[in-house]
Amino acid sequence: QETLFPELVNNPGEISVWCAACSTGQEPYSISICVEELRRRNFNFSKKPVRILATDISNRVLEQARKGTYEPLALKRGMADERLNQHFIRQPEGSWEIKPKIRESVEFRSINLKDNFMTLGKFDVVFCRNVLIYFSSQLQQQILTNIHRVLKPGGYLFLGGSETPRGLGELFEIRYYSPGVVYVKK
Repeated sequence: QETLFPELVNNPGEISVWCAACSTGQEPYSISICVEELRRRNFNFSKKPVRILATDISNRVLEQARKGTYEPLALKRGMADERLNQHFIRQPEGSWEIKPKIRESVEFRSINLKDNFMTLGKFDVVFCRNVLIYFSSQLQQQILTNIHRVLKPGGYLFLGGSETPRGLGELFEIRYYSPGVVYVKK
């Protein structure tokens, strides 16, 4: 939030983010919340258009993601109460619903990462976390090569902690940030 988006604000055009394998939507909504908070603090960022695309293969989890309603346990891990109250509405039965402004900033679509996803457009940032571990090494390389193709020059790729783009060192440069690693398109 404090490093990546301020770097991207100087790029021409919109900032485009893709959350691949988004499951029930916590990751893309968290990104949307970060964007909203940055817009409040940074005048240069306040007018910058940001596109957040979230995809998954499962229509069931995408439907849940579109609703944006979560049980308290799903939100309490890593979400401060102040942020929760600012961006969610508590429902009578105890669940929390993401506020419309945040929900409307995310587009959800069904995509199988094994298929061609070149028609999605070009992205400044791709999150593909904790899904590659379910694919063979060969399919992982194919998916990462395709992600490389949809990343804009200098675009950022975030993978899960146990995932690395093995054998693709000519495509990505590794950058170390606290906490974690980011892969940058060469």
